[in-house]
Amino acid sequence: MSSDTALVAAINQLRQERNAVILAHYYQEPEIQDIADFIGDSLELSRKAANTDADVIVFCGVHFMAETAKILSPEKTVVLPDIDAGCSLADDCPADEFASFRERHPDHLVVSYINCTAAVKAQSDLICTSSNAVDLVKQLPEQQPVLFAPDRNLGRWVERQSGRELTLWPGRCFVHETFSEEALLKLKLEYPEAEVIAHPECQENLLDLADFIGSTSKLLVHSETSASNTFIVLTEPGILHQMKQRVPEKTLLDVPGLDGCSCNACPYMRMNSLKKLRDCLETLSPQITMEESIRSKAEAPIRRMLAMSK
Repeated sequence: MSSDTALVAAINQLRQERNAVILAHYYQEPEIQDIADFIGDSLELSRKAANTDADVIVFCGVHFMAETAKILSPEKTVVLPDIDAGCSLADDCPADEFASFRERHPDHLVVSYINCTAAVKAQSDLICTSSNAVDLVKQLPEQQPVLFAPDRNLGRWVERQSGRELTLWPGRCFVHETFSEEALLKLKLEYPEAEVIAHPECQENLLDLADFIGSTSKLLVHSETSASNTFIVLTEPGILHQMKQRVPEKTLLDVPGLDGCSCNACPYMRMNSLKKLRDCLETLSPQITMEESIRSKAEAPIRRMLAMSK
């Protein structure tokens, strides 16, 4: 029996013993995606887990995602295979600095992208995802000033799509900022029939070259429904595993980072492994915990988003 086969067997046994549900974000390694009960975007996964009778949620993703699962399922045990699996975007918006920024804009309604910490969610009026950000902002009164955090690239895209001027917190996802425009242009020349699909966390100069812009789940659906047979994909390359399963007959191309590096693969997502997944099911640690005052304050803008999205 190979080590991976033995790990999978142990994970499956522990999953049953713990009455656990395993969640995997699209950016996880293929072997983790393949063993998960649910694969998807962070909010979608947290909502699915909340609707199960599982006692334990294992979130194979990054820290803010596991926090969101705990916010929506406070009665469940939530574990993250590697507690150090963070997020450059969430780290780019420290809660204390964000509080000071908010104080300088007291008349602004705060819309925060879900890719932020629970402490920042707790300071927000409304949470959004990359799928619904434009629609939610369009629903807000035109005279209402809006502060958008933490991703400046997503915020600029929302501005363009909604026609609203936003006050932007200057955060960014370093993974989505490492794509090389030169490498993209070379791929477009080499594959002139290819459709460029991009996540709105990418920089504006790259989005200007895209044929379709959308969240991770929307990119996945678009690869299925588009008549194109070749796609140049501008997001974290973990999504290619699901795309290849859904459209095996199509050509999928990822874009190198600056200087030809492969740094567009998120190092935090790659910190999780089958061994760490097995270990956290065995020990039920590391667990996600937070003060109830923070959790309840963070839950309110998420529930407001869900109500506005119906």
